[in-house]
Amino acid sequence: MTYNAKKSNGPLLGLITGFIVFSFIIWGINFSLDDTATMLKILLYIPAFLFMGMFIFIIISAFSLKYQLTNESLIINIGIKKIELKFEDINEIVHIKGKSNLFSIMGVSWTGVIIGIYIIKGIGSAKMFGTNYEEEIIYLKTNAGLYGITPEDFDLVNKLAEKTSRTIQIINMDDIPIEEKGKSINEDSFYKILYNVNLAFLITFASYLAVFFPLTPDAPNIIILLLVLAIALFFFNIGNAGRLYQFSQQGSYFMLIISIVVTGIFLILSFAELTL
Repeated sequence: MTYNAKKSNGPLLGLITGFIVFSFIIWGINFSLDDTATMLKILLYIPAFLFMGMFIFIIISAFSLKYQLTNESLIINIGIKKIELKFEDINEIVHIKGKSNLFSIMGVSWTGVIIGIYIIKGIGSAKMFGTNYEEEIIYLKTNAGLYGITPEDFDLVNKLAEKTSRTIQIINMDDIPIEEKGKSINEDSFYKILYNVNLAFLITFASYLAVFFPLTPDAPNIIILLLVLAIALFFFNIGNAGRLYQFSQQGSYFMLIISIVVTGIFLILSFAELTL
């Protein structure tokens, strides 16, 4: 029997956002650099297409994510890949309630999508294959490690418990001491401020170029590359700041501040070139 992951707009949101961002980055690199800068173009295209390929894989995986129960195993269908968990290899079934404090080691997550290897403070490391994970996750402790899933129908969990002869354990994350689960990045007001300032600077920069670049006939195309680099730096630093936060909050703040400063400098340079 096949079960869907929890309903989520996350895959569609990711598809739209990714299409816009990667389309602009690839166009921006080509538009900004002429044939005399072929080597620089190649150096910029390589990471752009590499990350785009990884993102496409994540999006395909998110849209196709399903869980299947057979007579012998639970199969996680994710894109062209199938992960089979034999019933005899499943040692524990844990129903996590409340907000988990997790961060990625190698994975991608945004609202409504989580795929990859994550560390869940107070629980351990797990391979996550889910959608809406903010309030509830099912963890399966197996001989091959910990797996996290988010089935829409809890009947999957009940049948899995029946087939494996395991009791469903319930853990409420709100009951775990802060010393064990750590401080969540979503509860850090200063981090949110830095994130929003980053976003505001980036939107301001993009809006400024959208208005003034077409109005300046002799504007150098290289200015568009500044916005491409600012966008790339924003996503790179946001992703890595989230990983760094649980080890060094100050380090994660510093990464966000770097993005703000660099985007601000690029905005000033563009203003000087287009307006002054």
